[in-house]
Amino acid sequence: MTFSPEPVPDQSAPLRAAVRYGVIGLIALAVVGSIIAVLAAGMPGLWGALIGVAVGGGFILCTALAVLFTEKLPPATSGAVLLGSWLLKMILAILVLGVLKGMDFYSKQALVIVMVLALVIVLGAETYGLLKVKVPYVTPAQQDGSPAQQDGTSGETESDEK
Repeated sequence: MTFSPEPVPDQSAPLRAAVRYGVIGLIALAVVGSIIAVLAAGMPGLWGALIGVAVGGGFILCTALAVLFTEKLPPATSGAVLLGSWLLKMILAILVLGVLKGMDFYSKQALVIVMVLALVIVLGAETYGLLKVKVPYVTPAQQDGSPAQQDGTSGETESDEK
C-alpha cells in the first residue's frame, strides 16, 4: 500500500485564487449591472455600467496582479512596482474620469453605482479567494521522516539536542 499525499499548494495559490474570484465577480457584475442599467437608463446606462466595471474592477485587480507578478522579486523591488502601479492607476483613473466629464453618452448614475459595486464585489471576492485556499505554515518532512533542511541547518530542533 502506498501513500500519495495531496500536493501542497505553493505560496502564490491564494493570490491566484483571489484574482480568479475577483475576475469571476467582475464578470458577474458586468452582466447583471449592465442589464439593470439598460432597464433603468437605456443605452447610456449600458455605457455607464461598462465604464464603471472597467474603472472600478480594473483598479482593484491591477493591484492583485502586481502583487502576484512581483512575488518572487526582492521586497524593495516589489514595493517599488506596487507604488508605481498605484500611481499609474491613479493617473489613469483621473484621466479617464476627466475625459468622460464633458461627455453625455453614458449615465453618470450607472457609472458611479457600478464603480462602487465593482470595488466592493471584487474586494470581497478576492478576500474569499484568499481565505478559501489553505497553505500550510510548516515545512514538509523528507522521505525518511526528518524535517526538510533549510538554509544549511541540520533540521534538528532544541528538543532533539537535549
